[in-house]
Amino acid sequence: MGTATNIDATAVNTIRWLSAADTTIVVPVYQRQYRWDIGACEQLLADIRTAADSDERHMHFIGSILSSASTEPSHSTGRAAFELVLIDGQQRITTLMLLVAALHHSVLHDPVLAADPALAADLEKVLVRDADPARTKLRPHRAWAQIFESVVLDRRLVDTDIRDSRFDDNYAFFRSQVPAAEVVRIWTGLQRLEHVAITLGADANAQQIFESLNSTGEPLRDHELIHNYVLMGLSHAEQSEIEDSFWVPIEQNTGESIASFWQHYLVMTTGHEVGTTGGRGVYAAFRQSFPRLDLESLREHAAEWREYSEIYRILLEPAHAADSEVARQLAFTNTFGRGMYPLMMRAYRDHSRGTEHANALIETLEQVQSLLLRRTIVGLDNDRLVGRLCRAREARADTLARAIARITPSDARVRVALKYGVLPHSTYVLARLAGIDGPLELDVEHIFPLAPADTWSGDGSRAWADYTDDEQNSHRALAETLGNLTLLESSLAERALDESFPEKRALYKKSSIPSTRMLAHIPAWGTAGISDRTARLSIDFLAIWARPATVDIDDDGLTPILDAQRRRGWPRGWQREFEYVEYRGEHWEVHDVKSLFNRVFKRLWADSHENVVAFSARRSGPIFGAKSWNGQWDELDESHFLYMGWDSKYMLTAVQGVLEESGLASEVFVKYSYIGDAM
Repeated sequence: MGTATNIDATAVNTIRWLSAADTTIVVPVYQRQYRWDIGACEQLLADIRTAADSDERHMHFIGSILSSASTEPSHSTGRAAFELVLIDGQQRITTLMLLVAALHHSVLHDPVLAADPALAADLEKVLVRDADPARTKLRPHRAWAQIFESVVLDRRLVDTDIRDSRFDDNYAFFRSQVPAAEVVRIWTGLQRLEHVAITLGADANAQQIFESLNSTGEPLRDHELIHNYVLMGLSHAEQSEIEDSFWVPIEQNTGESIASFWQHYLVMTTGHEVGTTGGRGVYAAFRQSFPRLDLESLREHAAEWREYSEIYRILLEPAHAADSEVARQLAFTNTFGRGMYPLMMRAYRDHSRGTEHANALIETLEQVQSLLLRRTIVGLDNDRLVGRLCRAREARADTLARAIARITPSDARVRVALKYGVLPHSTYVLARLAGIDGPLELDVEHIFPLAPADTWSGDGSRAWADYTDDEQNSHRALAETLGNLTLLESSLAERALDESFPEKRALYKKSSIPSTRMLAHIPAWGTAGISDRTARLSIDFLAIWARPATVDIDDDGLTPILDAQRRRGWPRGWQREFEYVEYRGEHWEVHDVKSLFNRVFKRLWADSHENVVAFSARRSGPIFGAKSWNGQWDELDESHFLYMGWDSKYMLTAVQGVLEESGLASEVFVKYSYIGDAM
């Protein structure tokens, strides 16, 4: 068997590898900047805690670290020294260094931990070499070297030298999230990390190896990751039990829709929107909801997943519903897609268990249809609505109706849109207006055709070619509105296509649909007839798709603070994400997350002091007793300071959390600007 002469790959303990006395790790100039954000740090810390709490034989694999050996003159002494030039692994190694630095400084500043000099010495070995304690072992790009070393070596910078950096933010996160009492636990977990150290010789092709390591084929989808996560760690017999008793039925019930099933299940259970783009949002939400799954709890949860998958099958195929009227309303609701499935899943479960009468479920489905149809008619989107409705349903009996009413456009607004706008979901709307409930072969008939011939006539005497430009434009503007549409049997519709109105009247008279037959008694057709018919049909429309009775008014497209989108890092345009913020009836000219974070915490520090203290103590921040590290701070009082350096996602999460803690979240809304919507 041959051996590789230019590549040395060895499985190593990560902390021992970093602690080697003679090693310096250099980040080459061509490497990208350090980019890990708070979300990645949260996941790393969660993995380390899991490793710390596991059996001591259990190690946590963090991947491979690719480097090349260099004996060029040292940056600090000019003499030849052994250095590893980091090709792949900068983000992980840098983050681990920041975590170890946070632990080291906690040890130095805590009287109890400081009594154990061996712990401090072990931590320090990771950060610096004995021969050069004034420099960090990891040498980042020179543009950021001073900032990085000021963080890791706990050097205070003067105000003029302070720059916003991920080094500061991620260090501050670790420092705040690992209290002194947990330092030993986290250090234990760190010592259970391992990786494959790949060191290249002089003749190895670094770029080719880097590309090979980062070409992992087709990535696993969220539901596949959930499947692996659920079964990982079980014995073969236990895996077979869960697979056969629960997972296979879930797959059979959901089919090709299994990915959306998990997304909708998590929205239902958390009451928050769960994203599917730009990452593994569904899988991350699942892991957060189920951080640990021993066999007994797994069986319990899996039984619930299976039950909801059976309900999901009914939502996908309403004919399986036992109650015929429920099946009918489910089919109606499917006209608008699956966006409301999280709300419908819970409502149907309560109905199937006998805790909610069929009439209550039907009422909910009717309200959902009214909400979605009215919003579509007036030009509002229906994205990111279901999370708030799931929360409202769990609150109390009347809250859901009020929540739906708040975001349902008023009768007046809908009436205007029906008069002048294109009718969406026209087959569904016209069928319900006509009271049709059956598998008839029907077409949507444009009474005034979309493209009339020059000979078309609305009264049998005056031809379309003789209409003025203004008259023609007025007719075209109303061609796809409610008043100009009707349903007609397909065989009749083929004959009526593009015919003048007098010829159409004879065909309408043969229709089995009463509302269509009525058109046969109208002598002529034009804009006045379209407007009159729209007005008449609008009365029935507003009765069928009614708005829940409430005193609330339209909310101007406001988004509840709990549904505000958490964006990673600081995306382009973040400075103008919001048009304004509505805080308990007050209008705030606040346009970005950082300003909102500052204002909410300062306001609650005055109005809801105990809740803010409790929230910050449980989250280990963002309020601290001293300005304990570099970064942006704001003073709450003489002995309490608000750290202002978190990234966008973490700051918004903190705002949402502290408002929930204070019981005020339902009274705070944001109005997204165009830039915010586009981000």
